[in-house]
Amino acid sequence: MYHTKTLTELSRMLQTREITSVELTRAFLDRINKHDKTLNSFITVTPEQALAQAKNADARIGRGESGALTGIPLAHKDIFCTLDVRTNCGSKMLDNFISPYNATVVEKLNAAGMVMLGKTNMDEFAMGSSNETSFYGAVKNPWNTAAVPGGSSGGSAAAVAARLAPVATGTDTGGSIRQPAALCGITGLKPTYGRVSRYGMIAFASSLDQAGPMAQNAEDCALLLNAISGFDERDSTSLDKPVPNYSADLNRDIKGLKIGLPKEFFGEGMAPGVREVVNTAIEQYRSMGAEIIEISLPNSHLSVPVYYVVAPAECSSNLSRFDGVRFGYRCKDPQDLEDLYKRSRGEGFGSEVKRRIMIGAYALSAGYYDAYYLKAQQLRRMISDDFTRAFQKVDVIMGPTAPDVAFNIGEKTSDPVAMYLSDIYTIAVNLAGLPGMSIPAGFSNKLPVGLQLIGNYFDESRLLNVAHQYQLATNWHKQIPENFR
Repeated sequence: MYHTKTLTELSRMLQTREITSVELTRAFLDRINKHDKTLNSFITVTPEQALAQAKNADARIGRGESGALTGIPLAHKDIFCTLDVRTNCGSKMLDNFISPYNATVVEKLNAAGMVMLGKTNMDEFAMGSSNETSFYGAVKNPWNTAAVPGGSSGGSAAAVAARLAPVATGTDTGGSIRQPAALCGITGLKPTYGRVSRYGMIAFASSLDQAGPMAQNAEDCALLLNAISGFDERDSTSLDKPVPNYSADLNRDIKGLKIGLPKEFFGEGMAPGVREVVNTAIEQYRSMGAEIIEISLPNSHLSVPVYYVVAPAECSSNLSRFDGVRFGYRCKDPQDLEDLYKRSRGEGFGSEVKRRIMIGAYALSAGYYDAYYLKAQQLRRMISDDFTRAFQKVDVIMGPTAPDVAFNIGEKTSDPVAMYLSDIYTIAVNLAGLPGMSIPAGFSNKLPVGLQLIGNYFDESRLLNVAHQYQLATNWHKQIPENFR
């Protein structure tokens, strides 16, 4: 029953030689083989590489050269480049792409001795809130396979929730770690922008994208964040700032902690079942000695329109490199260079990606740049300033991660705006570059509800501490979907 154990528990078992990494890796590969036909959470599984890495990890443990992560299997979101392994980003455009190098996140976790089980399914180029835009088909939610797992890191969230992997990597541009973590009942952390290198992470919106850990609990997220954080000279947005030991403060008492509740997060739009779960979680914190303070983020209602100008503008620029010339999909028998560009991009990209490229190109075009893109950046600063003022009064901001539980597959595909509103509570955090996380807080209609925690810049340690203390007092993070126990 290795799959029921946390990363921390598995690490202890490996260090005491109760199990070997090879045994552990085989157990998870068997679970993927058994269950992933139902979930579609993986695009690529790498059994041969995984077993070779596991063998090396066992040798390291035997020599006494291991760390907390050595020998632990994990899954990578298929947005991270992996040497000599397909990296598809959920798109037909990159269906045949085999990366010639490793992303920094992959490099660091390889150095820590972790074992890659495979690459997880995702919304195409990380554009989506439901994991339905993937070229490889929709991912199913382990709690109800008729429902979505959230997006864009839905494959990673589903794999961890169904215990097909102890932990996984994800990326968060507008909520893509936190929202699927909430919908699948796991813990997910988006670090401060610049804390984790973006090198080798296929770009969507460069000023918003951030990599982070997805796991069963905060304790496991801390171990993963320890390994992937830090300065990288290959990423111009990486910040040269010392990395603390994120595990060190997990057991700090939270008595006297000031928790801010933004009144804008508790208005109309939140489902009654979600509201009840979130309010119960807040009362749990009050009983643990935290002080609850109402605050205001007056410009937060602008987050969605600002995001859907800034992110498409950056994506239209970033995705211009996929032209059918250098790598990736190329149309058959092009008549000339213009035909090559048009048909390769027209056939290689899905409808949501095309929609965002068109919006972004329009917002950046002559005559519209000042009216749309420049105005969006000005409003972005106002949204960020709201948080700055709030953190002068409180230590942590708390609220729902998503307005409702997981919706059914196909329910919102014909209404992009309704889909975009799934990220209404998470987007502001990315626009401001702040750290945020989602933790399991209960169920509504038999589906998980996530509680969102937002911290000040580089205050991931406090977020992890606040989350861990809640998880010591509750067991929502220990729940496993019935069909995957």
